[in-house]
Amino acid sequence: MSSSNDQVFIPMSQRKNNGLPGMTANDLKMFTEGAVLSFHNICYRVKVKSGFLLGRKTAQKEILMNVNGIMRPGLNAILGPTGGGKSSLLDILAARKDPQGLSGDVLINGAPRPANFKCNSGYVVQDDVVMGTLTVRENLQFSAALRLPTTMTNHEKNERINMVIQELGLTEVADSKVGTQFIRGVSGGERKRTSIGMELITDPSILFLDEPTTGLDSSTANAVLLLLKRMSKQGRTIIFSIHQPRYSIFKLFDSLTLLASGRLMFHGPAHEALGYFASAGYRCEPYNNPADFFLDVINGNSSAVVLNREVEEGEAKETEEPSKTDKRFIDKLAEFYVNSTFCREIKTELDQLSEVQKKKRSEGFKEITYATSFCHQVRWISRRSFKNLLGNPQASVAQIMVTLFLGLVIGAIFYDLKNDPTGIQNRAGVLFFLTTNQCFSSVSSVELFVVEKKLFMHEYISGYYRVSSYFFGKLLSDLLLMRMLPSIIFTCTTYFLLGLKPVVEAFFIMMLTLMMVAYSASSMALAIAAGQSVVSMATLLMTISFVFMMIFSGLLVNLTTVVPWLSWLQYFSIPRYGYVALQHNEFLGQNFCPGVNVTANNTCSFAICTGEEFLINQGIDLSSWGLWQNHVALACMIVIFLTIAYLKLLFLKKFS
Repeated sequence: MSSSNDQVFIPMSQRKNNGLPGMTANDLKMFTEGAVLSFHNICYRVKVKSGFLLGRKTAQKEILMNVNGIMRPGLNAILGPTGGGKSSLLDILAARKDPQGLSGDVLINGAPRPANFKCNSGYVVQDDVVMGTLTVRENLQFSAALRLPTTMTNHEKNERINMVIQELGLTEVADSKVGTQFIRGVSGGERKRTSIGMELITDPSILFLDEPTTGLDSSTANAVLLLLKRMSKQGRTIIFSIHQPRYSIFKLFDSLTLLASGRLMFHGPAHEALGYFASAGYRCEPYNNPADFFLDVINGNSSAVVLNREVEEGEAKETEEPSKTDKRFIDKLAEFYVNSTFCREIKTELDQLSEVQKKKRSEGFKEITYATSFCHQVRWISRRSFKNLLGNPQASVAQIMVTLFLGLVIGAIFYDLKNDPTGIQNRAGVLFFLTTNQCFSSVSSVELFVVEKKLFMHEYISGYYRVSSYFFGKLLSDLLLMRMLPSIIFTCTTYFLLGLKPVVEAFFIMMLTLMMVAYSASSMALAIAAGQSVVSMATLLMTISFVFMMIFSGLLVNLTTVVPWLSWLQYFSIPRYGYVALQHNEFLGQNFCPGVNVTANNTCSFAICTGEEFLINQGIDLSSWGLWQNHVALACMIVIFLTIAYLKLLFLKKFS
């Protein structure tokens, strides 16, 4: 990226806009003049279960212990070994950690975080959660449409998007798709910059990043950090966790926070860290990467450091278990930091900030105030989902083509059904197949909420939209469309090839029935899959459920012969309602004894001559209510299952 991009991004304080939603005058001042984030006595504990079944015990595990510090405008890095607590600290500072088990205060310029802090600050997750089937510009447009206030015109929003694109050096790939596993898209670094751009749309003064270099090669990682460095010079407070950065990245840091086992090893200016560890008796070897050196020290790896004599003698006499040795070693480093001048200076500054505002409960977990209305959110979510369908032909076009092909195959197998005893069997068989096929083809609906779970979680926490907006937006674009088209195609393809009842009303009743079965099965899939992270488990549960439902559909066993203590299961069978409705629609008024006047004595040489006789034998009510009660039952099941799916999304744990 050329250096000319450095001056393109205009700070919010110099722009003509109405600020961000849910911000008071003080909040707006905080987010335009740069922010100082301080954290006071942060402790975080989680409950850990051990043992099996009845012998399971619950214990408290300390993730962070009395962590204090200050993050100012600039690059603030949180470094530490795996499991040291750096991601937990980052999430706590960003108000994205479950408040249960959390104590301490996080202040912005000496005041509690505003209620809309999660919406007004930026947070870039470790795994880039952007819609891969959309272009870079379309992803940024989605963020701008939902996160910027409606008082801003479309022209102003587009100007903001163009500024972000230029600032991030994405001009050349602005109209390229981000990319999926099926679609070749932009590079890893450009994808990361797109994720950053999604957060920069609101021009936050505080930006959090979780492992921004994960999955990037060293050169691309260096380019991303150089970008963040330029942004920090504009007055932003950039806080990020990172694992083993190379030296060219490390020297960009303004502030360094070292964590191990949830305790502070060092917190202060990054360029003074080497001198601090030298005063503790640990000197970095020439040409060694300081970041690697710090991790070696924390992990007790003496091969890369020169220890003082007391430490060497202590290690020579050490005979305890390695885990106890590591804990004792970390305790010594933590105690050395507590007694250092760095810690004393930080404590003095923290005390001054605390005097600005009396300590009180952080307001970071209050209800989110959204920038846009419910209908506006539904419209944009539906639009993005529809674009995603068009941009992902493997999931949309392929399904329609398979439905068309299957309809032609079924039409060829059962071609031109006869009005004779064989026609009874063939009609019953093809109607059963159509019903069960609608159920099993709806299993793909489990992916609707599972695949995009991370995307939904991130966007909801960041204040893009309400849960209800996301739910109804997905239903309108994905569920409604993708379950309606296969039903229409199936009906139009098979009805005339099969030679079913030549009545217009019967044709549309069959189409409606297949739609209702598809919607019921899809709603059940959503109710099972909502909130899950693994598609295979939800698919297995759906398949097992449909297999049992097939038994009580009415073909494999005559439901009038099932024992009473099991017959009640038929009322939970989705294919039963669809199959009964299709049979009622097709068999009523049919004559399967050609040449015999069945209306005179209603008898012939065969056991069943009329459709009415067949329906009575199956225990099906011949009245019009016998048909429409099945549609009412399917509609009730749709409402119940969708309500369950919505409630599962609503009460889904949305904190890390």
